[in-house]
Amino acid sequence: MRPWAARLAGPTLEALNAAAEARDLRTESGRPVRFVPPQAASPYYEIQVFETGRVPTRPGNRHDFFNALAWLAFPKTKARLNALHAAEIPREGGRRGRLRDLLTLFDEGGAVVACAEARFEALVREHRWKELFWERRAQVRAAMRVHVLGHASLDAAATLWPGITCKAIFVPAHADPDAAASAWLDAQRRPEELCALPVFGVPGWHPGNDAESFYDDERHFRPLRHAVRGPLTIGKTS
Repeated sequence: MRPWAARLAGPTLEALNAAAEARDLRTESGRPVRFVPPQAASPYYEIQVFETGRVPTRPGNRHDFFNALAWLAFPKTKARLNALHAAEIPREGGRRGRLRDLLTLFDEGGAVVACAEARFEALVREHRWKELFWERRAQVRAAMRVHVLGHASLDAAATLWPGITCKAIFVPAHADPDAAASAWLDAQRRPEELCALPVFGVPGWHPGNDAESFYDDERHFRPLRHAVRGPLTIGKTS
């Protein structure tokens, strides 16, 4: 998202909409995406976005600003997430199901890891954080790039809150992250397939992670024995 933030004249609705128009952002219903001041809260937010293209965005709100940046940086993925939500809501009978749990997890806390080393995914799934991010630091810098699309995770990370954890998918090193994430969603995956990735371990993501002792801090890096099966936490871990 960083290049899009750098291009904007400021974090205003006017600047965001100028970028959206230049990018020709559209929902899968074909509506031009525009960022507008929110009206009354609605349980049918995703349907309204799908049908109108109008994305409620609070001026000056960092969380909503990151959501707008996600639309600019990941237009296929955001449109796919919105379309899947809009199609599923009428079928749920007022009770959110597993598909929308997955969509929400990925929308709020998702990341796409483009990686040239297949064994790195295994290290992430096994919570071998120190081995990955410290002992193989040079390899991580060379072979692994993390693209965060989850606006809630970015919002929380901006304050260096301990334990920011994204829900990641791994894709080939040269894959387009937006196209890859959209295709992954099309496959109707399960929440359990997402990797918990503490992004502050990635070299350069936290000012303290250039010291080995950083990777011993369990506020950031939970051992596998502490992992909890079931619903995943978006953004922050306790």
